Amino acid sequence: MLWDPESCSSTRSTQPPLTKSAGASQQTPKRMMLWAVKTAQRGRLLKGGRHFGRSAGREGEAPEEPEPGQEQQQAGRRSLARRSRLHQQEEALDTARESAASAMSHRASSSSSSFSLADCEVIGFDLDHTLCRYHLAHSAPLIYESFAQYMVKEKGYDKELLNVTPESWDFCCKGLVLDMEDGNFLKLSEDGSVLRASHGTKHMTPEEILETYGRKEWKHFKTMSGMVSRSAKYYSYDNYFDLPGALLCARIVDGLNKHSPRRKYEFWKDIIAAIQHNYKTSAFKENCGTYFPEVKSNPEKYIQYCPDSVKKWLRRLKDNGKILLLITSSHSDYCRLLCEHTLGNDFADLFDIIISNALKPGFFSQSPNQRPFRTLENDEEQEALPALDKPGWYSQGNSTHLYELLKKMTGKLEPKVVYFGDSMHSDIFAAHHYNNWETVLILEELSGDHDMFSTETESEPLEKKGKYERHHPKALNYASKQWGSFFVDGVSGKGGAEEILVNTWSCKCVCAYSTITIPSIEAIADLPLDYRFTRFSSSGSVTAGYYPKPPKSLLSSGEPMATK
Repeated sequence: MLWDPESCSSTRSTQPPLTKSAGASQQTPKRMMLWAVKTAQRGRLLKGGRHFGRSAGREGEAPEEPEPGQEQQQAGRRSLARRSRLHQQEEALDTARESAASAMSHRASSSSSSFSLADCEVIGFDLDHTLCRYHLAHSAPLIYESFAQYMVKEKGYDKELLNVTPESWDFCCKGLVLDMEDGNFLKLSEDGSVLRASHGTKHMTPEEILETYGRKEWKHFKTMSGMVSRSAKYYSYDNYFDLPGALLCARIVDGLNKHSPRRKYEFWKDIIAAIQHNYKTSAFKENCGTYFPEVKSNPEKYIQYCPDSVKKWLRRLKDNGKILLLITSSHSDYCRLLCEHTLGNDFADLFDIIISNALKPGFFSQSPNQRPFRTLENDEEQEALPALDKPGWYSQGNSTHLYELLKKMTGKLEPKVVYFGDSMHSDIFAAHHYNNWETVLILEELSGDHDMFSTETESEPLEKKGKYERHHPKALNYASKQWGSFFVDGVSGKGGAEEILVNTWSCKCVCAYSTITIPSIEAIADLPLDYRFTRFSSSGSVTAGYYPKPPKSLLSSGEPMATK
């Protein structure tokens, strides 16, 4: 399964929105110790209170007189209860000290200005657009087609949705946010103000943006910047599976306006239905929808082969004693197709643990009771497991039980884990925020930032091309003419002052939640395993963690290049 239903539905998480500074992982060791000790003390008082309440009579009543011989028994029971409470308090304080020590240890290890894979015992990978890269010029139109066909045939939307010109793909840009109620797409600055906007695909002028949003923070920015849950009011597009859906939603707004302009839009529920139809867990096996049947019949058209340098790098990691994880939200049958085509039929030998249908970001944030691991038999999920006790291939699961197994496998109380992924919300933020893992963001925009206005030429007449070859998008990692750079944008100075460049909200997230950011795994595959990367730092330059070099648009904004 390519999409986690949590990521698209309007169901909110039960956890409150948090920012990086408010998360437990960002507390100082001293505050962690105080918090842990106070928690233990509160537990002691609560237990004592409940014990007292049971032994005393109700208000206004005299306590019962003990029968002969009972007083000594009651005294003995009270003594045992006191000893039990003291033992529980000591255990709670020991746990508190261990938690505080763990936080101090991790904080100390993360405070270095450099990062090296050699320091990590465990190295985990996402699959789609991380280890497995797609031919975006083919996969993006196919994803769009899978949605559009359903919306037209099953939900009665305008057939014009099926006609996409090559120029239309310029609309696609990572970092956009859809305001579902207004039908507006927004590009936000790091402080939450609106830099650019469109209504559907129609570009909004600076005057229209100022009239609609002003210069203040967008109304949902605080909630969105916490990234703990999705919302029924907005959706942020942060990966290449999402982007064709952004174009589709924008064109739906255009079509609805053409028939009857409106103030509010309610098409999102139909988008969810289209996702479920095409990408539900059983869709691959049932040959359901448009996407899976096409990829199964022509995998080489949509999926890139993994470079030999990356395969050798993975084997080198294994030979150096690293534990390798594959954690993907794709179901096991689709995961197997991707891995066999990308890495070869012996791909499973490269990984100690494979977790499919992981349902990220819930894998990182949910408890073992909410997300137990399940075994697989012929790609069918079996019984829930009370714990994870050995390496293998599993489905669903949670990072808590995984980490307990990693402790056993490494023989360490706190094995250091790094996770590679391409989605800020599902991979990078979640692994960083909930688990304090090191994170490596795969951001292909790093290699496309140099060409702001790329165009693709077609060597054959359209009538000679296949069904999904007719509407090639621009290279999706290249900057959009309509939206500009992923990293920065210009804003007019007050009082007619000269335009200044500001960082985008997406750019801020990159340096806030990733340890380093690279355009592809291939970019680091030939480096020594003990190579020391400059990491992003809360006190350092926003360009520090980019490898092999920062995006040109950031350098032109006046940010200094970090020294390696």
